[in-house]
Amino acid sequence: MKSSLHDFLAPDSIAIVGASADPTKRGYKAMIGLLNDGYQGTIYPINPKADEILGAKAYSSVTALPVAADMALICTPAKTIPALLQQCGENGIKGAIILASGFGEVDEAGAQLEQQVLDAAQQAGVRIVGPNTSGIFNLHKKVNLLALDNVNPGDIGIISQSGNMLLSLALEAQHNGHIGFSTYAGPGNQTDVDFADYLQYLGEEENTKVATFYVEGFKDGRAFLDVAQETSKEKPVVVYKSGSTEAGQKAASSHTGALAGSYQMTVDLLRQVGVNVVEHSDEILPVAEGLGLLQKASGKRVAVLADGGGQATIASDRLSEAGLELAELSEGTHSALRDILFPQASLVNPIDVAGSTDANPGLLSDCMEILAADNNVDMVFLVGMFGGYGIRFAEELKQEELDCADAIIELSKRTSKPLIIDSLYAHIKPEPLQRLREAGLPVYASIEHAVKIMAALGERGAYIQSSQQAENNAPLVINERCSASFSKARAEGRDLFEFEAKSLLRSYGVDVPLELIVRDESELSGVINEFGDTPLAMKVVSKDILHKSDAGGVKLNVTGEAALKVARDDILASCIQYKEDADIEGVLVTPMARKGTEVIIGMSQDPIFGPVLMFGLGGIFVEILKDVAFRAIPLSRHDARLMIDQIKARKILEGARGEAAVDKEALVELLMKVSEIVDAHPEIAELDLNPVIAYDDGYAVVDARVIVDQEEK
Repeated sequence: MKSSLHDFLAPDSIAIVGASADPTKRGYKAMIGLLNDGYQGTIYPINPKADEILGAKAYSSVTALPVAADMALICTPAKTIPALLQQCGENGIKGAIILASGFGEVDEAGAQLEQQVLDAAQQAGVRIVGPNTSGIFNLHKKVNLLALDNVNPGDIGIISQSGNMLLSLALEAQHNGHIGFSTYAGPGNQTDVDFADYLQYLGEEENTKVATFYVEGFKDGRAFLDVAQETSKEKPVVVYKSGSTEAGQKAASSHTGALAGSYQMTVDLLRQVGVNVVEHSDEILPVAEGLGLLQKASGKRVAVLADGGGQATIASDRLSEAGLELAELSEGTHSALRDILFPQASLVNPIDVAGSTDANPGLLSDCMEILAADNNVDMVFLVGMFGGYGIRFAEELKQEELDCADAIIELSKRTSKPLIIDSLYAHIKPEPLQRLREAGLPVYASIEHAVKIMAALGERGAYIQSSQQAENNAPLVINERCSASFSKARAEGRDLFEFEAKSLLRSYGVDVPLELIVRDESELSGVINEFGDTPLAMKVVSKDILHKSDAGGVKLNVTGEAALKVARDDILASCIQYKEDADIEGVLVTPMARKGTEVIIGMSQDPIFGPVLMFGLGGIFVEILKDVAFRAIPLSRHDARLMIDQIKARKILEGARGEAAVDKEALVELLMKVSEIVDAHPEIAELDLNPVIAYDDGYAVVDARVIVDQEEK
């Protein structure tokens, strides 16, 4: 279904409630913004104390308008909003922009007023932006309700929870002079229209090539993921998520009532659905520009062409840090470069022309042509002083640089491979670089920014490719015995016992070692009959004892019936001493797991994003280093593989210090199974498999815990 935001974010008529001739009022600034930019639609000032404002006939109320307006900009205090929304509905207005603050971001009374606003809007059939919004603009419609100066229409859509961040981006675009915007909206408190709504709109909006977001907190993160999963296949989506530190999260939660969850989890989930996440605020506009111009790359192999060794080295360092690769050039490429460059030129990527271009900068386009033709190359990165040869060496070289720029532009039309230019002279905007920019080629003054763009292009290309190859897995057939276990646990007001959790996993094909539940001493002989002299692990089973080791409820390497009896007695005595009224179901007995690499798999129901899966190495890697990866459920196999490859300690899984590499495909299968089980059983509130012992020939789930959602869905 097409976004309802089209009804009012590109309006042909606007009612300004609270319009004013006082230059200090927002109702004045909005009027001036529209008039100065030459808005072609109809402006309806609403002010009961004026007959006309700034040359436009004024009306006493929204209901006094002769026809329905497309949009209302409400500039009046918070307490007036519910009644005004009712009037908007009576007039047939589809959307309202509410500037006022003093709602849920302030106190409980404000939250109650905000709910009244939402109720009034829904009853009136009016969508609302805000409240507590900085406003909107649609520059292709000449709608500039922020009255910003010198912002140009372009193809970057911006949604920002911070008005100052929008101002910063607008000033940056004004400074560089070649970036323009399509639509902007400040979501404010997201009382009605939220980030998912804006993303759907920008995905459909014909003037927008890239959707860009500054986010402090999502209210419905799962809805945003669902929209992004489809939108990012068609258009790049860029997000800067604030709150990457505890201090930042506190600041965000006190501003616009934002919900700032786990930063790392949010970033992982956004990248899972093809969103390009930038980590620094000064990267937002360069990355958005680069993605808008170049869209994607087919891979992450980069050919670097430099006219100086220092910048070639810097570029190589930054590319490696960003997870990009220096392409292995073919012998044919080496031969072609050798034919046109000085003998002292370095032909091993990164290419250093070593003075070959000082008197002949046109060679740079020839080199780029050769590199772009190499099948081992996905992107070509020109770094150095192009654009400044005529300034640095001889003025007559300027024409050769202009011809070179034309040749690069022609190459860009013939190749699907992104061409990225970084120049020492980008800040002073010489004509050859301006010619490249005017032709739609990105030019940067920062190697770091250029590399961020290449990383984003590679990520988006990989996402699109994986989406095209995505498999459609049939849902699990529900095991009725497992459903009965959940019903029993709910009836008894408890979580699954460990043996029930393992039975759940085993029922769906997860490799879980055999275990026996011993409820009575007489059952110990059956344990010996089953396991013989194998060293055993023993653990208490009780809904009242969650931390078994703390209660003395675990014994390891137990062998023989006599030792089993002693260990069982010790466990029961210790647990009763730990919690006198503990309801003890029995003692779980299972063979000791052989040595391997410990990993952890966890799942929780996040209040913003829904069911989320976590993977990492066990032990200190989780507890101290927090070296984990997150993905939203359901997973694809591509997601599962990326989770394993993402963690910093992945080299341990690959076999460190002579240890055998673990069976990664077995772990992929386990992650997929857990995803499918959680998807099939909404009764699961949390799941924790810790540890899972990974081997070179599979894995073993040693401990399993399942927290049951006690409310029927």
